[in-house]
Amino acid sequence: MTTRAALKAESLFERRQRRVRYAISKRAHGRVRLCVFRSGKHIYAQVIDDHKGVTLAAASTLDKELKGKVKSSSTVEAAKGVGQLIAERAKKAQVKEVVFDRGGYLFHGRVKALADAARENGLSF
Repeated sequence: MTTRAALKAESLFERRQRRVRYAISKRAHGRVRLCVFRSGKHIYAQVIDDHKGVTLAAASTLDKELKGKVKSSSTVEAAKGVGQLIAERAKKAQVKEVVFDRGGYLFHGRVKALADAARENGLSF
C-alpha cells in the first residue's frame, strides 16, 4: 500500500538525514554526537562516541524517571525532561561538549526543546 508519494517523502527524509550527518562529521573535530530520534509517541536521545562505536548515555520518554512527571510523552514538556536527563547522564559520563545531530528532523518543536534543555543543564553544542 505504499504510494509513490510515500516513497518519495521517505527518500527525501533519508537524503536530509544523510546530509545532516555528513555536515556533522565534518564539524565534529573529535567531539561526541547527541543524536535525537522522534516518533509520534516518544522522543529518544543518545550521546554516541563514533570513534569507539559506543553509546555513552541515553534517555527517552520511556524512562521511569520521566514517566511519572509528564502526562503525555509526545509533548514539548516531555522533550524538555529528556533534554535535562540526557545532560545529567552525559555529565556522569564526563561529556561536556557534543555535536547536535537532529537526524533530519527540523530544529523546531520537540527537537528544539530537547536541545535547549540540554544546553541549560550544562551541555555545550
